[in-house]
Amino acid sequence: MFWDVLLDATLDTLKVVPILYLVYLLVCYVGHNSNNKYVNIMNKTKKFGPLIGSCLGVIPQCGFSVVMSDLYSKKAITIGTLIAVMLATSDEALPLMISDPNFILPLLVMLGIKLVVAILFGYAFDLIHRLIKGKQQLEENAFIKEHDHDCELASCSHKHHVHEDHEHCVDNIFLDALLHTLQITAFLFVATFVIGLVVEYLGIENLAKIFTTNKFVQPFLSALVGLIPSCASSVFLVELYMAGGISFGTMMAGLCAGSGIGIVVLFTKNRKHIFTNIIILVSLYLIGSLVGVVCNLFV
Repeated sequence: MFWDVLLDATLDTLKVVPILYLVYLLVCYVGHNSNNKYVNIMNKTKKFGPLIGSCLGVIPQCGFSVVMSDLYSKKAITIGTLIAVMLATSDEALPLMISDPNFILPLLVMLGIKLVVAILFGYAFDLIHRLIKGKQQLEENAFIKEHDHDCELASCSHKHHVHEDHEHCVDNIFLDALLHTLQITAFLFVATFVIGLVVEYLGIENLAKIFTTNKFVQPFLSALVGLIPSCASSVFLVELYMAGGISFGTMMAGLCAGSGIGIVVLFTKNRKHIFTNIIILVSLYLIGSLVGVVCNLFV
């Protein structure tokens, strides 16, 4: 069992390395050329972040959820973009379902629902974030005005923000991207290996027993399984659905809530904002459960 899990962890990790490197190469290129042109482009594309994130998320494997979790911790993308990527991520579902012609139609329906859900909730989270940020800004302005030294406080706050978010990079973007990729790859391998051992120890049969309940309760259980940060959860749910063990909506609940190792990277890289991470985790669970219940009603 140990060697099988070790081999699976190695293969799963190697699959996402090319995506990690290419995305980090793009990020480093923009970071090393941070003139007005690229700043304007990034500011404009942030408006389309949830849409772009949703399209990237449907690509097999969890590479994009991993990278986006890292980028979110660096404030390079919005919370709505991160939510969209995680909701759209289907990990191993696509290659598994596309291998059987009988499940091509359910696969297309699944991808369509995930895209729509990811886009809608991605923009909703960005809107809520802007409203909260705007309210906080008004309160800060009122505080500054009340104490009659607004310029001094604003300048100090700005300097602190820049100092806190600044990251030094090596001069060579290819080496810079490689270092980022190796760091995340090492973490992914360890996390995947440990989680794989736990899943193997518990056994797929024992996990499958939790779904012998009402189909409207199943989505809430499936969403919990989906939160397990491993591709094993998506494989388990899809295979159980293809075998007739669970409904389409139950599978959707787990696949919407799950984002592979991305959620682990989020808690690791964004550890200064644990409360925000918990909100994102709970939101994924609730959205996944809701999608599952609705799908069970109509599909």
